[in-house]
Amino acid sequence: MRRTLIGLSLTGVLAAASVALAQPAPAVAPSPPRGLPTGYLNAQTWPAAALILPPAPATGSAREAEDQAVFKATRSLEGSPRWSLAQNDVPSLPANMLTSFSCAVGVQMSPDATPKMMSMLTRMGIDASRQVSSVKDVFKRQRPYLIAGEGNICAPKTESLAASPDYPSGHATWGWAVAMFLAELAPDQATPILMRGRAFGESRVVCGVHSVSAVEAGRTNAGAILATWRGDPAFRADLEGVRAELEALRKTGAKPDAAMCKAEAEQTAKTPW
Repeated sequence: MRRTLIGLSLTGVLAAASVALAQPAPAVAPSPPRGLPTGYLNAQTWPAAALILPPAPATGSAREAEDQAVFKATRSLEGSPRWSLAQNDVPSLPANMLTSFSCAVGVQMSPDATPKMMSMLTRMGIDASRQVSSVKDVFKRQRPYLIAGEGNICAPKTESLAASPDYPSGHATWGWAVAMFLAELAPDQATPILMRGRAFGESRVVCGVHSVSAVEAGRTNAGAILATWRGDPAFRADLEGVRAELEALRKTGAKPDAAMCKAEAEQTAKTPW
């Protein structure tokens, strides 16, 4: 994949006190630091993912065993084109998402070509990051490579990565939310867009940094966040501005590299396990 990207994990401000896993308390909407940009959600519209999502798989459970089996099986993908795509999907800043979904949408999106979309994704990303971080701090499930105690992953094994829990996957939450957002803006491209969104989350399993159950929970979490966003008047107003921007770009904008898009489509066509 011929792309130059800057990496940044989808993490945010940690909140919510530890609670018993069997009866998780709702994560309280953390307040953004003063002077920084804000998203669309507030304390009244915050979807409490700790109550919406099923509990993370328990230690020693059959579901944890299934997750670990997939982790071990997908270590064989190291060095493959699908591994390369997973590495490409590590960065998740709004600008990276525009690039990652350009083939699926069928036009080259960028901060310069789609400034309104860039601005909207930035606000959405603030919400998604804070919401995911708060619920991760409730479930506190270890990442699969830590449970296995061995096996390569497609990103450096840093202390910060190990300190960020597995469940739910922030990348899967964010990737699926962006995919559903873009599918609404370009419904004629909904199938490739949603396939790309699925693959974006699955890249985390290929990487070995998230379990399958965490990725599946991320998709559910994305649906909850998007439903809440759509209830916000400011979100709906911004959405219409982005819709007009994208419609204009699709008529006159540059197309993504055809060979790159073909290679990407081959890797996103099916789940790699």
